[in-house]
Amino acid sequence: MSSPARPADRRVELSVVVPVYGCADTLRALHERLSAVLPRLVGSYEIVFVDDRGRDRSWPVLCALAAEDPAVVACRMSRNVGQQLAITAGLEQCAGAFAVVMDCDLQDPPETIPRLLEAARAGFDIVLARRKSDHQSSGRLFANRLYFGLLALISGRRFDGELGAFSLISRRVIDAFLRFGERDRHYLMILADVGFETTTIDYDRASRSIGRSSYSIGRLLAHALSGLFFTTTRLLHWVIYAGLAMAGSGVAFALVMVLRWFLYTPPPGWTSLIVVQLLVGGVVSLCVGVTGLYVGRIFEAVQQRPLYFVQDRLDGAAGARRRPAAQRAGGS
Repeated sequence: MSSPARPADRRVELSVVVPVYGCADTLRALHERLSAVLPRLVGSYEIVFVDDRGRDRSWPVLCALAAEDPAVVACRMSRNVGQQLAITAGLEQCAGAFAVVMDCDLQDPPETIPRLLEAARAGFDIVLARRKSDHQSSGRLFANRLYFGLLALISGRRFDGELGAFSLISRRVIDAFLRFGERDRHYLMILADVGFETTTIDYDRASRSIGRSSYSIGRLLAHALSGLFFTTTRLLHWVIYAGLAMAGSGVAFALVMVLRWFLYTPPPGWTSLIVVQLLVGGVVSLCVGVTGLYVGRIFEAVQQRPLYFVQDRLDGAAGARRRPAAQRAGGS
């Protein structure tokens, strides 16, 4: 369960949820562009910035924006929890009939929001934005395609690798999203599980002009691995298949050795036996490791610890007064 996250009487037509990490230099420019676009679309809106405790000066900038603009809601996590939980916190804090989720690095252009809202008003609860152009390195693009191909192979489900967090969802999708209690969560994968009417628009993603991505190769690998575990348990089936394959190979190899003994000469040395033992041991270790990761996630789930704590909330519409801290508990 969670403590009060936002004023109960606050209702707006559109919320923009922006997880913030390492983007202090882009926040004012992003706020200016949002402030130029949103008043022409809706009668009421809010911009919910969620500071994920980066090492730069994002929080002082957000405090200043909340003091200057009544439409700004600045939230600060108690510790760094990652983009996915920061998005969850922002959706819990927002009060809009619709919510746009976007990055803070100016690569998701605010000028695309009218097209997202137009599709939502046409009857879609989820509007995803597909990148027509990207500015990542060729190596990262290759890794992206490889990951989503592997994900489709293992899980049996296909995900578009050109989709990102930039999207618009309705209030009933927000409420459904917040019922998911997994710690290792992926925004787009949850939306796929939620269902509802979904459509996609294409947009040109801007190049990064300030700073660099907070996702290092190591963090990308960890994010990809958790995505595999979040999406499906079919990886355990593959563990079984690998065990059956190794058992079958062992039987076949034994038959070959018996035939060689009777038809030719005994196999010299123990090289082949050692190779087989190493191979079998490696596969067994891998299978035990995969199973252990699933068991570890079960252990984390049954503890039902809060997923995060929102330390501060500065609401520009309330005179930048501090609101009660909120927490999000697993399984709520």
